[in-house]
Amino acid sequence: MRLRCAVLDDFQQVATEVADWAVVADDVEVVSFDRHIEGEDALAAALAGFDIVVTLRERVPFPGSLIARLPRLKLIVASGMRNSVIDYAAAEAHGVTVCGTASSSTPPVELTWALLLGLARGIVEESNALRSGGPWQSTVGADLHGRRLGLLGLGKIGGRVAQIGLAFGMRVSAWSRNLTRERADEVGVELAGSKEELLADSDFVSVHLALGDRTRGLLGAAEFALLKPTAYLINTSRAAIVDQDALLDALHAGRIAGAGVDVFDVEPLPANHPMRTAPRLLATPHLGYVSRANYATYYGQAVEDIRAFLAGAPVRRLP
Repeated sequence: MRLRCAVLDDFQQVATEVADWAVVADDVEVVSFDRHIEGEDALAAALAGFDIVVTLRERVPFPGSLIARLPRLKLIVASGMRNSVIDYAAAEAHGVTVCGTASSSTPPVELTWALLLGLARGIVEESNALRSGGPWQSTVGADLHGRRLGLLGLGKIGGRVAQIGLAFGMRVSAWSRNLTRERADEVGVELAGSKEELLADSDFVSVHLALGDRTRGLLGAAEFALLKPTAYLINTSRAAIVDQDALLDALHAGRIAGAGVDVFDVEPLPANHPMRTAPRLLATPHLGYVSRANYATYYGQAVEDIRAFLAGAPVRRLP
């Protein structure tokens, strides 16, 4: 009897196209879900008949209470090698193996620049106007060359975003609590003296920090008050790093020129969520990791994880 594998949040229905699942077809039946399942009760009901679950990033929490309600569950495969919403102790206690996959930093770097450039040059507004018979030119673009790009975080993604900013001729500075001058010099950017200094000096601010106790709510009303009224904020990292109410207030009040956001406090975003109608906002539905190459890695290595598990030698185990 074949095991049953649920692939969650396969919105584009591509999980079985970008990887070769035939290698496990004799042992595993794959069922793809193209709609998000919200809430523990709904998840427990939907996944009750499955032995394996493949989940994208940290979109679906697996607390101990849910794992306990899935007695058939034997394996969770999560894309990426870090996941904060899986209760690993509960998984171990219930005999559930958890494995991960590699994940490229290239797609979020590229999306960061897509949002920044889209905001700076009014791409969506001007394109919509052109296609609908609206005014011929209605915005005046913001320049990048010579302007200050401030990066909150200078890790793998932040460092690559910095290099592109330098290529545009921008003045790039960075700050985080643990950022050293050596790291800033390695990337070729200035080390801001403080978070406040970086925010006050920057024309564009981009967030590239991991979410944790020290970064949750890092940008609130006081921080937005420091930004120039001509400044733009980009967040492709985690929604909770930016106080969402403070961001909405700043956008509605025109205290900043605009924001490019790919991450939200609730995902998928409810139809009546205020982010859907906020002014000065360029928003995308968490596309940071969504690229064909990255999906090929996620699902290709998910198949590898399943094969290794079936062979009794799991690979890429988490945490």
